[in-house]
Amino acid sequence: MKVFFKNMAVVMTMALTLLSCSNDDANSNVSGEGTLKLEFDNVYKTADLAMNTAYTNSNGEVVKVSKLKYIISNIKLTKEDGTVFTYPKSQSYFIVDELTPASLLLNLTNVPAGNYTKVTFGIGVDQDQFNLGATGQGDFLTQAQNAGMMWSWSAGYKFVAFEGTFTAPTVSSDTSFMVHTGQTGTDYNYATVTLNFPSNALVRTNITPQVHIMADASQLIDGTNTISLTAANGMGMGAMIMGGSNLALITANLANMFEVEHVHND
Repeated sequence: MKVFFKNMAVVMTMALTLLSCSNDDANSNVSGEGTLKLEFDNVYKTADLAMNTAYTNSNGEVVKVSKLKYIISNIKLTKEDGTVFTYPKSQSYFIVDELTPASLLLNLTNVPAGNYTKVTFGIGVDQDQFNLGATGQGDFLTQAQNAGMMWSWSAGYKFVAFEGTFTAPTVSSDTSFMVHTGQTGTDYNYATVTLNFPSNALVRTNITPQVHIMADASQLIDGTNTISLTAANGMGMGAMIMGGSNLALITANLANMFEVEHVHND
């Protein structure tokens, strides 16, 4: 019996030591700065998004996507104590393009070490930034122009570009569609998204967390608000949604387009 209790004591001591080491590892180097990566993984409902592949929406329309691009901006990271780190605004504009794999991974450098629980970002270019004029946009204006994410300077940025073809019960041949969000008239249509992390992102000088964000393209027109491409199809030009009441509904859908699937702390 004495041997049993002696062995139990050894096991408990080892367990406490391991727990202590684990806690030390989790809380070591909580000073200085590190890097955090945001990985955007575009999907269509439960399937990985593949270009020119047929997906059926709730309207019975068969959609084939050929383009998906969106602007991520004004990134903020919240720590478990509630403090917020705002990524430098001059560095906080990114174009995510499904056809450009390198663009799907955003590297946020010089992030203060800490345990982060959520991320907030915008979809598009905020109005304050746009109001700085063309000269105030820095290199991002040229980047957006080269990526086709501008209508023109006077018309402004395209916040989301979602394009492809569709068929429907009353549309038998592949018909083009274009969904572009951005400023229209007095409506700016900029959206802000906040996502909670399922586990903390541990930014350290020696740990670079990678936050895996699923972006469901189906939510753009088949989310809380359902938009009919068939109804938008007209005059032999396909379904062109770049303004009108549908654009506000699509902008509202953006809140449910993104979800954090997991966090790697490597």
